[in-house]
Amino acid sequence: MHENNHQKHDSALIVNEGIEQPPIVNPYISNFYKKNRIKQLTVKEYVDGIKSGNTTTLSQAITLVESNLPEHREIAREILEECQKHTLESMRIGITGVPGAGKSTFIEAFGGMVTARGHKLAVLAIDPSSERSKGSILGDKTRMETLCSDPNAFIRPSPSGGSLGGVARKTRESIVLCEAAGFDVIFIETVGVGQSETAVHSMSDFFLLLMLAGAGDELQGIKRGIMEMSDLIAITKADGSNIDKATMAKALYSNALHLFPPSESGWVPTAMTSSAVTKEGLEEILLKIEEYFLMAKGNGYYLQRRKEQSRYWMYETINEGLKNRFFEDSRITGKLKDFEERVMEGKLGSFAAASELLRLYNENR
Repeated sequence: MHENNHQKHDSALIVNEGIEQPPIVNPYISNFYKKNRIKQLTVKEYVDGIKSGNTTTLSQAITLVESNLPEHREIAREILEECQKHTLESMRIGITGVPGAGKSTFIEAFGGMVTARGHKLAVLAIDPSSERSKGSILGDKTRMETLCSDPNAFIRPSPSGGSLGGVARKTRESIVLCEAAGFDVIFIETVGVGQSETAVHSMSDFFLLLMLAGAGDELQGIKRGIMEMSDLIAITKADGSNIDKATMAKALYSNALHLFPPSESGWVPTAMTSSAVTKEGLEEILLKIEEYFLMAKGNGYYLQRRKEQSRYWMYETINEGLKNRFFEDSRITGKLKDFEERVMEGKLGSFAAASELLRLYNENR
């Protein structure tokens, strides 16, 4: 008996069985979701809700636009067709900036000034990089606390992941929905510096580039391409000890802009200084943008550019639609992985593989 007890307690560690732990997931959670599930609206209900300025309905409609499900895409197409008839003559302003230029701080301060003038503002974003970085724009949204609580502002993070073409098309369609909801100023923000500037330019009326004073020669390659697209350069953080450097940068950029060929609109781009902290220069930037729209509408460039953009997005939508059909085709999905492996192993050439897959897709069509 004594020996058995000794064997039982030959370790200094005694573990009690304890009580049974409850499941991590609440067993009643499914009932909660059944009761609180958002009711699928009809196309008419979506359109009526958007036209009345209901931001909840607008958000749900944008979610349909961003969805990759074929049934959602069909509903989204019908909503867009109806909303297209009710869009405003808005100011679509593309905003980009070099890293560290304080883009979200600028947008919050500038956006607050726009809504204070009686405008309704929507902030949309293009962020194809979110597939890798998991969406930095979501961080931007949390930093725009004042603008988030502004009843005349609507901030929508970009779709997470996806190709530049796909994300850009979804943003373009979101613009149509926002305009139908009564937002007369749209900020289209691009995250980081890269190809997405061209996409933003293809859906905006005015292109605003945010720069830092003394950004260094290593950014010259980036600046050149974007500067050619810019209608206005704003030197940010022009406050405190940085004012002199910002004023010098303004002169340099103004001179550089004169070296580019004149724009089709007849507008002469310039550089200005601004501070999101002191609000210095923000009103002047807004006046400059209003001056541009007055000129562009007066000489017919505004409408002409919108027509060209509509044509561009017709072709982009066709390209995107054909690509989706190809990759969703059952004959392709079954063979794609096999072809991919053969190409990577060097058993089949890239062009030969692509040609064969296209031939399979076109068979019996």
